[in-house]
Amino acid sequence: MPRPFTVAAAVSSLFLIAACSRAAYEPAPTVPLEKPPLPPVDSGPLDVTVVYPPSEGGSAGAGERVTLVAEPDFVIRSRDSTFIFGSAGRGDASLTVNGNPVSVHPNGGWIAWVPLPADTVAQFEILAEAAGQTATVVLLAPVSRGYQPPDSVIWIDTTSFSPTGDRWLRQGEGLTLSLRAAPGARVRGVKSDGRVVDFFPDTTPDDLTWGERAFGTGPPDRDGGVPQSSRYVGWWLGRIGPDPDLVLAPDFPTLPDDSTWMWVEAVAGGDTARARWPLRLGVVRDDPPTVVVLNDDAGRTGNTDGIVVGRPSPFGTYNWFLPNGTLALVTGRWGSQVRLQLSRSSVAWVSRSEIHPLPPGTPPPGGTANSLRLRPGDESLLLRVPMQSRIPFRVDESDSELHLTLYGVAANMDWIHYGGTDPLVRLISYRQTTEDEVVVTVSLAENVWGYRTGWDGTDLLLEIRRPPAIDPARPLAGRVIALDAGHPPLGARGPTGMWEPEVVLPVAQKAAQLLESYGARVVLTRETDAPVGLAERPAVAEATGAEVLVSVHANALPDGVNPFVNNGTSVYYFQARSAPLAREVNRALVRQFGFRDLGVGRGNLALVRPTWMPAILTEGLFMMIPEQEAVLASEEGQWRYARGIVEGIAAYLRGRALGIY
Repeated sequence: MPRPFTVAAAVSSLFLIAACSRAAYEPAPTVPLEKPPLPPVDSGPLDVTVVYPPSEGGSAGAGERVTLVAEPDFVIRSRDSTFIFGSAGRGDASLTVNGNPVSVHPNGGWIAWVPLPADTVAQFEILAEAAGQTATVVLLAPVSRGYQPPDSVIWIDTTSFSPTGDRWLRQGEGLTLSLRAAPGARVRGVKSDGRVVDFFPDTTPDDLTWGERAFGTGPPDRDGGVPQSSRYVGWWLGRIGPDPDLVLAPDFPTLPDDSTWMWVEAVAGGDTARARWPLRLGVVRDDPPTVVVLNDDAGRTGNTDGIVVGRPSPFGTYNWFLPNGTLALVTGRWGSQVRLQLSRSSVAWVSRSEIHPLPPGTPPPGGTANSLRLRPGDESLLLRVPMQSRIPFRVDESDSELHLTLYGVAANMDWIHYGGTDPLVRLISYRQTTEDEVVVTVSLAENVWGYRTGWDGTDLLLEIRRPPAIDPARPLAGRVIALDAGHPPLGARGPTGMWEPEVVLPVAQKAAQLLESYGARVVLTRETDAPVGLAERPAVAEATGAEVLVSVHANALPDGVNPFVNNGTSVYYFQARSAPLAREVNRALVRQFGFRDLGVGRGNLALVRPTWMPAILTEGLFMMIPEQEAVLASEEGQWRYARGIVEGIAAYLRGRALGIY
């Protein structure tokens, strides 16, 4: 039987861990404890509910048959299979979904992985039986089937055209075009002026086309069964028409409806399919240049609070974090995304709503980056980089180095003034990597703890945080730890209706008790059920001087991922310095829970992106799995979650103190 769990036992075990010397230090053991005991069978009333797919109200009690319809905007985003889960109301019920037996957890929860019909509507019939009584729920839910090729020999998938919409390019800039059409067809595009764009079959091997996604055990069927040989690619390069004088002006004019930009023809045998390419093009002129300021206010107060996210491609992953007030040159647009030319070789895409055009003729940002000055302080060091304008930049980190990339400038750094002989800074250097890109490197005597950036006039400021002084025998003593109980708003629900925000708040509160018993000061970003915004949470942590930020969550899966082979414990980070913290906390949580180890991952999540401190997000267990929902809902399960967080933080801090991390 599992040993009794008490706060005293948790504290006692942590004292033993904290007493380890450098020579005796080892990572937390990976041998899991026994899983928490399951609650007794609930012999209450039979009451069948479906939590997912979400429906508009209702459940079926004993002797009832109820038909439910999915919520108005809900669509199953999967091709062949999906999960469905809910509760039978009692743990001794037997249950089937579309005639297939499904296990019922002692708390009444159940989950099933079921095939989807070759139709746009799925019907799920859930039949439960207990104590001689039955209850039935029939749920109807729409399915996103994607394009289904017709039986005819020749076809063009008009939903597959890429790119589409409104797009502005520089004159002479090319476009890669792709579409789907019948395998073996001759495909070409015909412009209104008679020019032809030839398309060729995509020769990429099918098993390399999409690869394996982060959630799932194999490549997703993104194309709904359409074969690889139906993909065609082409290249278009030429003058944009019909109006060569159309300019991406500060007010972004509406593009004319050029319905004849290009028609696509697919020919096989004697049959032909024809479709209009839904794309409109405009020209970006270099004279005068279109210069914008990022999210500055109309009053031109120079406010630089806030960040604009830049992406390598439209709607792509986060790659640049540009303070408000940064200037940039616009060289393209695709729908709601605008392309910024950071340097001759680097571009970033941002949201159209986050830029504000400056008067025509405003010079593009650039010039020189001048001599550097470092000013050491008690809690941080401030590196000042004099600039001629608020240029785009990016900060990257390795273990003990920060690399500041300055775009659109040349180095004029005759002097680098260290402001003393601070032991944290080993070396400041720079490289002119291209004609208009400079990389400034700050090499530290310890691994990076945190940093932040901002503008003071046109001077770029890089503030580097000093690592705290940690006692390896008492790693939590004196530390400031921010705990973020994830959600609301939103949040996952379990089969019995348990809501994620209701579970993770008591976990954070229990972890706070344990941390405080070791002398740590704890900051809770949320202490009630009231919603807290994503931006507010890390702001609270930073404003209160938190040295570590842990966001506490319970997991769920997207449509199309089998929950029976994708569940367990995982922890996510974003900044490199946070990876060791994520590994230690994940190791401790796996040991506490005893469920599958899904491992550590780098995730683009708001609560792990802060740069001022190591930050992670824990997904202790899955709300949607009945057994794991029951653990998360139990007092013992919540204490285990809290204890894993505390053990992991302590192990990480001790590792930092001993030079392991």
